[in-house]
Amino acid sequence: MTVVERPRALADQIRPEPSFGKRVGHYVRRHPGGVLGSMLVLLIVLVAIFANQIAGQDPTALNPAERLAGPSAAHRFGTDNFGRDLFSRTVHGTRISLGVGFGVSLAALLGGIIFGLLAGYYRRLDAPLMRLMDAVMAFPGIILAIGIVAATGQSIANVILALGVVYIPRVARLVRSVVLSVREQAFIEAARAIGVRDWRLLGRHILPSSWSPIIVQGTFVFAEGVLGEATLSFLGVGPPPIYPSWGTILSEARPFIREAPWMMILPGIALTVTVLSLNLMGDGLRDLLDPRLRRRA
Repeated sequence: MTVVERPRALADQIRPEPSFGKRVGHYVRRHPGGVLGSMLVLLIVLVAIFANQIAGQDPTALNPAERLAGPSAAHRFGTDNFGRDLFSRTVHGTRISLGVGFGVSLAALLGGIIFGLLAGYYRRLDAPLMRLMDAVMAFPGIILAIGIVAATGQSIANVILALGVVYIPRVARLVRSVVLSVREQAFIEAARAIGVRDWRLLGRHILPSSWSPIIVQGTFVFAEGVLGEATLSFLGVGPPPIYPSWGTILSEARPFIREAPWMMILPGIALTVTVLSLNLMGDGLRDLLDPRLRRRA
Protein backbone atom coordinates (compact mmCIF):
# COMPACT_ATOMS: atom_id res chain seq x y z
CA MET A 1 0.00 0.00 0.00
CA THR A 2 1.40 3.35 -1.04
CA VAL A 3 1.64 6.45 1.10
CA VAL A 4 -1.30 8.01 -0.78
CA GLU A 5 -3.53 4.93 -0.52
CA ARG A 6 -3.04 4.44 3.24
CA PRO A 7 -5.01 7.53 4.38
CA ARG A 8 -7.80 6.64 1.96
CA ALA A 9 -8.02 3.12 3.41
CA LEU A 10 -8.13 4.51 6.95
CA ALA A 11 -10.82 6.99 5.95
CA ASP A 12 -12.93 4.19 4.49
CA GLN A 13 -12.75 2.35 7.83
CA ILE A 14 -14.10 5.35 9.78
CA ARG A 15 -17.85 5.08 10.01
CA PRO A 16 -19.84 8.30 10.20
CA GLU A 17 -21.78 8.97 13.41
CA PRO A 18 -25.39 7.85 12.89
CA SER A 19 -28.09 10.46 13.18
CA PHE A 20 -30.40 10.71 16.18
CA GLY A 21 -33.27 9.21 14.19
CA LYS A 22 -31.18 6.22 13.18
CA ARG A 23 -30.06 5.67 16.78
CA VAL A 24 -33.67 5.77 17.97
CA GLY A 25 -34.74 3.37 15.22
CA HIS A 26 -31.86 1.05 16.08
CA TYR A 27 -32.88 1.04 19.75
CA VAL A 28 -36.53 0.37 18.91
CA ARG A 29 -35.58 -2.59 16.72
CA ARG A 30 -33.20 -4.09 19.27
CA HIS A 31 -35.21 -3.37 22.43
CA PRO A 32 -38.94 -3.59 21.64
CA GLY A 33 -39.68 -4.65 25.22
CA GLY A 34 -38.17 -1.47 26.64
CA VAL A 35 -40.16 0.66 24.19
CA LEU A 36 -43.37 -1.20 24.99
CA GLY A 37 -42.74 -0.84 28.73
CA SER A 38 -42.06 2.90 28.41
CA MET A 39 -45.25 3.43 26.42
CA LEU A 40 -47.31 1.49 28.97
CA VAL A 41 -45.78 3.46 31.84
CA LEU A 42 -46.62 6.71 30.06
CA LEU A 43 -50.20 5.49 29.56
CA ILE A 44 -50.52 4.53 33.24
CA VAL A 45 -49.18 7.94 34.31
CA LEU A 46 -51.76 9.65 32.09
CA VAL A 47 -54.50 7.51 33.65
CA ALA A 48 -53.36 8.63 37.10
CA ILE A 49 -53.28 12.30 36.08
CA PHE A 50 -56.72 12.28 34.47
CA ALA A 51 -58.33 9.79 36.85
CA ASN A 52 -61.28 12.06 37.64
CA GLN A 53 -62.13 12.51 33.96
CA ILE A 54 -61.65 8.84 33.08
CA ALA A 55 -63.49 7.31 36.04
CA GLY A 56 -66.57 9.52 35.89
CA GLN A 57 -67.85 8.34 39.30
CA ASP A 58 -66.91 8.83 42.93
CA PRO A 59 -64.79 5.82 43.99
CA THR A 60 -66.02 6.08 47.60
CA ALA A 61 -69.76 6.53 46.89
CA LEU A 62 -71.80 3.77 48.57
CA ASN A 63 -74.84 2.23 46.87
CA PRO A 64 -76.06 -0.81 48.83
CA ALA A 65 -78.92 -1.32 46.38
CA GLU A 66 -76.40 -2.31 43.68
CA ARG A 67 -74.21 -4.43 45.91
CA LEU A 68 -72.18 -7.06 43.98
CA ALA A 69 -73.78 -6.04 40.68
CA GLY A 70 -72.18 -7.54 37.60
CA PRO A 71 -70.75 -5.57 34.68
CA SER A 72 -73.36 -3.39 33.02
CA ALA A 73 -73.75 -0.11 31.15
CA ALA A 74 -73.86 1.81 34.44
CA HIS A 75 -70.90 -0.07 35.95
CA ARG A 76 -68.53 -1.33 33.28
CA PHE A 77 -66.70 -3.71 35.62
CA GLY A 78 -69.40 -4.22 38.21
CA THR A 79 -69.58 -3.12 41.83
CA ASP A 80 -68.06 -4.35 45.08
CA ASN A 81 -69.69 -5.52 48.31
CA PHE A 82 -70.60 -1.92 49.20
CA GLY A 83 -71.99 -1.01 45.80
CA ARG A 84 -68.96 1.09 44.82
CA ASP A 85 -68.00 1.25 41.16
CA LEU A 86 -64.97 -1.01 40.58
CA PHE A 87 -63.79 0.76 37.45
CA SER A 88 -63.68 4.10 39.26
CA ARG A 89 -61.88 2.58 42.27
CA THR A 90 -59.30 0.88 40.07
CA VAL A 91 -58.61 4.03 38.06
CA HIS A 92 -58.19 6.13 41.21
CA GLY A 93 -56.06 3.37 42.70
CA THR A 94 -53.51 4.15 40.01
CA ARG A 95 -52.69 7.38 41.84
CA ILE A 96 -52.09 5.55 45.11
CA SER A 97 -49.89 2.88 43.54
CA LEU A 98 -47.79 5.25 41.45
CA GLY A 99 -47.50 7.75 44.30
CA VAL A 100 -46.30 5.13 46.75
CA GLY A 101 -43.99 3.55 44.16
CA PHE A 102 -42.40 6.89 43.34
CA GLY A 103 -42.03 7.76 47.03
CA VAL A 104 -40.43 4.41 47.81
CA SER A 105 -38.05 4.74 44.87
CA LEU A 106 -37.07 8.28 45.91
CA ALA A 107 -36.54 7.30 49.57
CA ALA A 108 -34.53 4.20 48.67
CA LEU A 109 -32.36 6.13 46.19
CA LEU A 110 -31.64 8.97 48.61
CA GLY A 111 -30.76 6.65 51.48
CA GLY A 112 -28.88 4.21 49.29
CA ILE A 113 -26.81 6.93 47.64
CA ILE A 114 -25.79 8.41 51.00
CA PHE A 115 -24.86 5.07 52.57
CA GLY A 116 -23.22 3.80 49.38
CA LEU A 117 -21.06 6.90 48.90
CA LEU A 118 -19.92 6.91 52.52
CA ALA A 119 -19.20 3.17 52.59
CA GLY A 120 -17.40 3.14 49.26
CA TYR A 121 -15.26 6.26 49.77
CA TYR A 122 -14.34 6.09 53.46
CA ARG A 123 -12.66 2.78 54.29
CA ARG A 124 -13.30 3.08 58.03
CA LEU A 125 -17.05 3.38 57.44
CA ASP A 126 -17.28 0.54 54.94
CA ALA A 127 -17.49 -2.38 57.37
CA PRO A 128 -19.98 -0.93 59.90
CA LEU A 129 -22.31 0.50 57.24
CA MET A 130 -22.32 -2.67 55.18
CA ARG A 131 -22.96 -4.79 58.27
CA LEU A 132 -25.92 -2.53 59.00
CA MET A 133 -27.19 -3.06 55.45
CA ASP A 134 -26.69 -6.83 55.84
CA ALA A 135 -28.69 -6.75 59.07
CA VAL A 136 -31.59 -5.00 57.31
CA MET A 137 -31.44 -7.45 54.41
CA ALA A 138 -31.44 -10.41 56.81
CA PHE A 139 -35.11 -9.72 57.59
CA PRO A 140 -37.69 -10.77 55.00
CA GLY A 141 -38.68 -7.54 53.29
CA ILE A 142 -42.43 -7.82 53.75
CA ILE A 143 -42.08 -8.83 57.43
CA LEU A 144 -39.83 -5.83 58.12
CA ALA A 145 -42.25 -3.50 56.33
CA ILE A 146 -45.20 -4.88 58.32
CA GLY A 147 -43.29 -4.32 61.56
CA ILE A 148 -42.44 -0.72 60.68
CA VAL A 149 -46.02 0.10 59.66
CA ALA A 150 -47.36 -1.59 62.80
CA ALA A 151 -45.03 0.53 64.93
CA THR A 152 -45.65 3.84 63.16
CA GLY A 153 -49.33 3.51 62.18
CA GLN A 154 -51.26 3.07 58.94
CA SER A 155 -50.74 5.94 56.50
CA ILE A 156 -49.35 6.43 53.02
CA ALA A 157 -46.27 8.21 54.41
CA ASN A 158 -45.50 5.33 56.77
CA VAL A 159 -45.91 2.78 53.99
CA ILE A 160 -43.40 4.74 51.90
CA LEU A 161 -41.03 4.89 54.87
CA ALA A 162 -41.31 1.18 55.59
CA LEU A 163 -40.76 0.07 52.00
CA GLY A 164 -38.00 2.65 51.53
CA VAL A 165 -36.09 1.18 54.47
CA VAL A 166 -36.49 -2.30 52.98
CA TYR A 167 -34.96 -1.30 49.62
CA ILE A 168 -32.21 1.07 50.81
CA PRO A 169 -29.62 -1.73 51.23
CA ARG A 170 -30.07 -2.85 47.62
CA VAL A 171 -29.25 0.63 46.30
CA ALA A 172 -26.49 1.18 48.85
CA ARG A 173 -24.59 -1.94 47.83
CA LEU A 174 -24.89 -1.01 44.17
CA VAL A 175 -23.58 2.53 44.74
CA ARG A 176 -20.77 1.22 46.95
CA SER A 177 -19.57 -1.17 44.26
CA VAL A 178 -19.40 1.67 41.71
CA VAL A 179 -17.63 4.01 44.14
CA LEU A 180 -15.03 1.36 44.97
CA SER A 181 -14.06 1.09 41.30
CA VAL A 182 -14.11 4.84 40.61
CA ARG A 183 -12.27 5.82 43.80
CA GLU A 184 -8.98 4.29 42.64
CA GLN A 185 -8.92 5.84 39.17
CA ALA A 186 -6.22 8.30 38.17
CA PHE A 187 -8.38 11.41 37.92
CA ILE A 188 -9.60 10.91 41.51
CA GLU A 189 -6.02 10.56 42.73
CA ALA A 190 -5.09 13.70 40.81
CA ALA A 191 -7.99 15.61 42.35
CA ARG A 192 -6.90 14.52 45.82
CA ALA A 193 -3.33 15.58 45.08
CA ILE A 194 -4.36 19.16 44.25
CA GLY A 195 -6.44 19.43 47.42
CA VAL A 196 -10.03 18.93 46.22
CA ARG A 197 -12.30 18.35 49.21
CA ASP A 198 -14.04 15.04 49.74
CA TRP A 199 -17.59 16.38 49.41
CA ARG A 200 -16.68 17.95 46.06
CA LEU A 201 -15.07 14.73 44.86
CA LEU A 202 -18.17 12.76 45.84
CA GLY A 203 -20.67 15.19 44.32
CA ARG A 204 -18.86 16.34 41.18
CA HIS A 205 -16.78 13.34 40.12
CA ILE A 206 -17.78 10.07 41.80
CA LEU A 207 -21.57 10.36 41.97
CA PRO A 208 -22.03 11.23 38.24
CA SER A 209 -20.23 7.98 37.39
CA SER A 210 -22.94 6.07 39.27
CA TRP A 211 -26.04 7.63 37.72
CA SER A 212 -26.61 4.99 35.04
CA PRO A 213 -26.94 1.98 37.37
CA ILE A 214 -28.78 4.13 39.94
CA ILE A 215 -31.44 5.16 37.42
CA VAL A 216 -31.92 1.58 36.27
CA GLN A 217 -32.15 0.33 39.85
CA GLY A 218 -34.65 3.10 40.60
CA THR A 219 -37.09 1.72 38.02
CA PHE A 220 -36.93 -1.75 39.56
CA VAL A 221 -37.40 -0.33 43.06
CA PHE A 222 -40.38 1.62 41.69
CA ALA A 223 -41.96 -1.65 40.54
CA GLU A 224 -41.14 -3.34 43.85
CA GLY A 225 -42.69 -0.40 45.69
CA VAL A 226 -45.94 -0.72 43.73
CA LEU A 227 -46.07 -4.45 44.42
CA GLY A 228 -45.07 -3.98 48.06
CA GLU A 229 -47.82 -1.44 48.66
CA ALA A 230 -50.38 -3.80 47.13
CA THR A 231 -49.11 -6.62 49.34
CA LEU A 232 -49.34 -4.53 52.51
CA SER A 233 -52.82 -3.33 51.55
CA PHE A 234 -53.93 -6.89 50.82
CA LEU A 235 -52.74 -7.91 54.30
CA GLY A 236 -54.54 -4.96 55.89
CA VAL A 237 -51.47 -2.95 56.97
CA GLY A 238 -51.20 -0.59 54.00
CA PRO A 239 -52.85 2.81 53.56
CA PRO A 240 -56.17 3.28 55.41
CA PRO A 241 -59.13 1.51 53.76
CA ILE A 242 -60.63 4.85 52.73
CA TYR A 243 -58.06 4.99 49.92
CA PRO A 244 -58.95 2.87 46.85
CA SER A 245 -55.71 0.91 46.71
CA TRP A 246 -55.41 -2.07 44.37
CA GLY A 247 -54.33 -4.30 47.25
CA THR A 248 -57.32 -3.20 49.32
CA ILE A 249 -59.70 -3.93 46.43
CA LEU A 250 -58.22 -7.40 45.99
CA SER A 251 -58.42 -8.05 49.73
CA GLU A 252 -62.11 -7.06 49.79
CA ALA A 253 -62.77 -9.29 46.77
CA ARG A 254 -61.30 -12.40 48.38
CA PRO A 255 -64.45 -13.49 50.32
CA PHE A 256 -66.58 -13.04 47.18
CA ILE A 257 -64.30 -14.74 44.66
CA ARG A 258 -66.99 -17.28 43.71
CA GLU A 259 -70.10 -15.14 43.58
CA ALA A 260 -68.43 -11.97 42.24
CA PRO A 261 -65.18 -12.87 40.45
CA TRP A 262 -65.23 -9.59 38.53
CA MET A 263 -64.16 -7.77 41.71
CA MET A 264 -60.55 -8.89 41.28
CA ILE A 265 -60.18 -8.98 37.50
CA LEU A 266 -59.54 -5.29 36.75
CA PRO A 267 -57.32 -4.42 39.76
CA GLY A 268 -55.36 -7.64 39.23
CA ILE A 269 -54.76 -6.78 35.58
CA ALA A 270 -53.83 -3.19 36.47
CA LEU A 271 -51.28 -4.34 39.07
CA THR A 272 -49.77 -6.93 36.74
CA VAL A 273 -49.47 -4.56 33.78
CA THR A 274 -47.95 -1.78 35.93
CA VAL A 275 -45.24 -3.97 37.47
CA LEU A 276 -44.49 -5.68 34.15
CA SER A 277 -44.21 -2.38 32.25
CA LEU A 278 -41.87 -0.88 34.88
CA ASN A 279 -39.63 -3.95 34.69
CA LEU A 280 -39.60 -3.82 30.88
CA MET A 281 -38.70 -0.13 30.99
CA GLY A 282 -35.92 -0.88 33.48
CA ASP A 283 -34.49 -3.58 31.21
CA GLY A 284 -34.56 -1.16 28.29
CA LEU A 285 -32.82 1.57 30.28
CA ARG A 286 -30.17 -0.88 31.41
CA ASP A 287 -29.42 -1.87 27.83
CA LEU A 288 -29.43 1.77 26.76
CA LEU A 289 -27.21 3.14 29.54
CA ASP A 290 -24.76 0.27 30.03
CA PRO A 291 -21.76 0.95 27.73
CA ARG A 292 -20.74 -2.72 27.69
CA LEU A 293 -24.13 -3.77 26.33
CA ARG A 294 -24.07 -0.93 23.78
CA ARG A 295 -20.64 -1.98 22.62
CA ARG A 296 -21.76 -5.60 22.29
CA ALA A 297 -24.80 -4.49 20.26
